[in-house]
Amino acid sequence: MRRFYSRKLRRHVVMLRAGEYFVSTKGEVIFTLLGSCIATCLYDAERKIGGMNHFLLPGMVHPGEIFTSEVGRYGMYAMELLIGELIKNGARREKLHAKVFGGSNVLRFRNSDGDVTGSNIRFAAKYLELEGIPPECQDVGGNKGRKLLFFTDTAKVLMKRFDMEKAPETINEENDYKQRLFNTTRQKRDSVILF
Repeated sequence: MRRFYSRKLRRHVVMLRAGEYFVSTKGEVIFTLLGSCIATCLYDAERKIGGMNHFLLPGMVHPGEIFTSEVGRYGMYAMELLIGELIKNGARREKLHAKVFGGSNVLRFRNSDGDVTGSNIRFAAKYLELEGIPPECQDVGGNKGRKLLFFTDTAKVLMKRFDMEKAPETINEENDYKQRLFNTTRQKRDSVILF
C-alpha cells in the first residue's frame, strides 16, 4: 500500500496492490490497477465511509463450493477483512452497498487451474448475494485491464480500461501474486496434519 497527495484530485490517495485492502473515513481516494483480480468497493453512504479490497482466487470455485473450498477462502478472507474494518470504523452492515470491478482474461492460467477469472466474478456476485449487500454497479470480464479511483466519501468511481500488454509491470505484479497464492494452496493441499 502506498499513500500520496494528488494535486489534481486535491486529495490523499491510497494505492492498493493485489492482496491488500483499505478503509477510509477521511474522504481519501483509493486507487488500484486490475487485471484478473477483483476489486470490491463497499461503502456506507450515510456515514461517508468506504473501502476497497483487491483479490484473486487461485483456482476454480463452483458456486456450491464457495464456503468449503480452499481457494474460496482467499476471496472470503478479503471480503471479511474489508467488512470488519468498515464496521470497526462506524459503518453499519445493513447500509453497505457494493461496486465490483475486474476479472479480465489477461493472465495465462494452466488448463488445470480452471476458469479463474470466471470464478472471481461468480464468487464476488454470490458472496454479496449471500451477505445481502446490493451491488449498485459492476464492470467485470473482458480482456482489458482497469484503472480505478474510488472516492470513499461519495462512493463515486472513475474507471478507465487499458491494454495490459502495454503495462508489463501490472502483469508482472499479478503474476507474482498468482504464484504466491498457487504455491500456498498447493502446500496446504499436499501437507499432512497429524493429531
